[in-house]
Amino acid sequence: MHALVTGASSGIGAAIATRLLADGWRVTGLDRAPAPHDAAGYAHHQLDLTEPVRIRDLLDRLDDVTALVHAAGVMRAAPLGALDAEAGAAMWRLHVEAAAMLADALAPRLPAGGRIVLIGSRTSAGAAGRSQYAATKAALVGLARSWAAELAPRGITVNVIAPAATDTPMLADPARTTLPPRLPPIGRFVRAEEVAALAAFLLSAEAGAITGQQILVCGGASL
Repeated sequence: MHALVTGASSGIGAAIATRLLADGWRVTGLDRAPAPHDAAGYAHHQLDLTEPVRIRDLLDRLDDVTALVHAAGVMRAAPLGALDAEAGAAMWRLHVEAAAMLADALAPRLPAGGRIVLIGSRTSAGAAGRSQYAATKAALVGLARSWAAELAPRGITVNVIAPAATDTPMLADPARTTLPPRLPPIGRFVRAEEVAALAAFLLSAEAGAITGQQILVCGGASL
């Protein structure tokens, strides 16, 4: 089992990489930041996902990948009247275009039982002040459902995990201080390890009948 995990140096991506390594997976991590650890079975590539030439060169050299987890992400928030076109475009490139590039390169080579998991957001349904971010995460759902329909005959599943506010460095990002995260009804933020546990299940053989779904990890925030 070999998973390619983006955003693997911190937050949810790092938690997923750590969980998969503990479960016996071989993990290739992609991130702009340096490797988070040097664990056995882990290979890190310090790359920017918005540089398609370098990413495609790496993908051409990767062999026997059985799962893709696209966890890299960034939050930029602004209300109508103050939308930043470049911030919106940057989120689209990282969340949506990178997902499409990775899946387009890897899906034809995935074996039966292969898996694709995209990390979305509860805000994909819409959130005041987060319209550009929400739009990119909603697009992931459209991609996942379309790919799931295409790949189901080959026994490959595609799903989106949509967390609410998760206790990661993104919560402290200065770019979102004008719109602080809301504490879910459970009285704490979602833990990255909880998202990683769901990702590990969706990547397992036991989840073979789950595909084309957006699964929320929201701590009651959607109630």
